[in-house]
Amino acid sequence: MGDMWTKKYSPENSKSVLGQEKGLSELKSYISGYKHGGDAALIYGPTGCGKTAAVQAIAKELNLELVELNASDLRNKDAINSIVGSASKQMSLFMRGKIILVDEIDGLAGREDRGGLQELLKLITESSFPIVMTANDPFEQKFSALRKAAKMIQFNKIEVPDLLSALKNVCKGEELAYDEDALEAVARRADGDLRAGLIDLFLLTRGEKRLTMEQVSILFDRRRIITIMDALTRIFKTKELDVALSAMDNVDEDIDEIIMWVDENIPAEYNKALDLMRAYDCLSHADVFKGRIARWQHWRLLVYVNSLITAGVALAKDEKYKTPGKYKRPGRPLKIWIWNRKNQLRNSIAAKLAAVTHSSKHYAFQETVPYLQAIFLNDKTKRDQLTLELGLDEKEIEWLSEN
Repeated sequence: MGDMWTKKYSPENSKSVLGQEKGLSELKSYISGYKHGGDAALIYGPTGCGKTAAVQAIAKELNLELVELNASDLRNKDAINSIVGSASKQMSLFMRGKIILVDEIDGLAGREDRGGLQELLKLITESSFPIVMTANDPFEQKFSALRKAAKMIQFNKIEVPDLLSALKNVCKGEELAYDEDALEAVARRADGDLRAGLIDLFLLTRGEKRLTMEQVSILFDRRRIITIMDALTRIFKTKELDVALSAMDNVDEDIDEIIMWVDENIPAEYNKALDLMRAYDCLSHADVFKGRIARWQHWRLLVYVNSLITAGVALAKDEKYKTPGKYKRPGRPLKIWIWNRKNQLRNSIAAKLAAVTHSSKHYAFQETVPYLQAIFLNDKTKRDQLTLELGLDEKEIEWLSEN
């Protein structure tokens, strides 16, 4: 479907990769200058910015064999040693050089991966060929040793003009006419993610030969973000399973915040003891699953959390209440949660600082972050430079600029 276009229009060479000149130069130098048992390379940046495509393009350009692996398939020491270990030692069938690409190492984490990271680190020091890894966010504590063993290469979010240029190229290749404002809206909507832009363009022009603003408006209206109040109404005022299950699908809120909203407003809706008991029982089970996700990174359990806080709570009542739905924002628990979220941002910034300054995370948290805040508030030039060097994301930049 839309993925066909991502393959069809994937870059043929490094010059075709959008907006990543600095990162591409660093990656190409690393691959060309690799010596046996050297460091790995770790490319990091937002989804859809061209990390994997860049490695594929350079492999073509340098006539190197590319061995592509996804970290989610390398769950333990034995799997990594069997797959990556073999690829890192065996010469290409046609005696060509080789690049080993370990994609999305964010998926290589948690207790089930015990020994996996250590084995990957060992193979990096022994590999006859360059090992290139990709990640959206490699700055968690669990990746600290991996960061030290890798050349960190940052890729940035693709800017709208570059995205628009790429989409125009696809329209030309597919012989699609388009309204300029409609195509620009698709580019802006993609928010730096070329893959998302290509899929949207594919969906909008399926069976059509022209892209119009009316088509764009219809699609994006269908995807509009509904408010948490609308979602709560769907949960509390229905006994229909499908309606309840989809209640939170388009709510742009963190799962913890959604749970607090539901928790706060169950007593405002349900006044029968048995209904209350069943609703809170569902909520408590959702919290258990959420804890397992946090502890073991079993993200597949998220579907159970969603089912329990939507359909579970909705079907906990014997019949629909006729009282008007007047729901309120959670009070003190939400304030505590927001404060903790801000503290998480500070921790994340401290981890990035610690990696660059070779200090402990605790020292960076206590001593360096306050100076960084002062710089962000008073010196735009240094702020931009530090943002680039530390690989700060938008939320981290916002936190440093406001605190």
